[in-house]
Amino acid sequence: MSDENATPPPAEADPPATPTPMPRPKKPKSPNLALRRLRTGFKPSRGQAIVAVVLALVACMAVVQVRVNRADDGYQNARREDLIAILDGLNQNNRRLESEITELEDRKNSLSSSADKAQTAREQAEQQVRTLGILAGTLPAQGPGVRITLNDPEGKMNSGNLLDAIEELRDAGAEAIQINGSVRVVASTDLVDDPPGVKIDGEKVGSPYVIEAIGESHSLAEAANFPGGLVSEVTGVQIGGTAEVTEQQQVQITALHAPDEHRYARPAPSPTK
Repeated sequence: MSDENATPPPAEADPPATPTPMPRPKKPKSPNLALRRLRTGFKPSRGQAIVAVVLALVACMAVVQVRVNRADDGYQNARREDLIAILDGLNQNNRRLESEITELEDRKNSLSSSADKAQTAREQAEQQVRTLGILAGTLPAQGPGVRITLNDPEGKMNSGNLLDAIEELRDAGAEAIQINGSVRVVASTDLVDDPPGVKIDGEKVGSPYVIEAIGESHSLAEAANFPGGLVSEVTGVQIGGTAEVTEQQQVQITALHAPDEHRYARPAPSPTK
């Protein structure tokens, strides 16, 4: 048999394909483990805690310093004349308090050394009654002080302007005040607008307003003339009036205040020892 009739050998079959293995799913991390790692990362060390406390103290001190600086700005920006006037007022109050202390010490020494202590105590009690009568406005008073005349041609002054004047004089040490020679100003005095003019304790007063006050005359005059004070307020564009302040060696205050009878308050009994 010839080679031409020979049967060719069968072709070799391709080897079977090897299956690709499926990737195994990753096991999720435990949430508790992640939370523990997060806490560990944010847990401050001892050194970090000390630094945080120091920074907090520095911030607190900075805030306090800023507030102090802001509080001092009013005096830092004040004019030299204003600061001198403020200092004069403080010195005047200091001298007045020292005088009161000296007076009380003299009274104490007088009571301790007096042969007739009852008589001395009675005289001092009468003096105290006179002093309280002046403060309450039930007794006339005299002494050095100032007379302030305020002209209000357009009737623009109101009770607030007069109240500011009274407060400025009291702050400067005024011990007795009367207005227009007819109204005594005391702690309970009330002021009500009644254009043109003002009602003081029910009595109508109008321009010119004459305010008389007893006290250290120079201090009272400085209080009235203080920049931004009474004189500036009356002579400003809002009122457009005039103001005259004169120091007096002797001011006579004759207007009296009729005290109201107390409806509810009664003297308390003396405490038993």
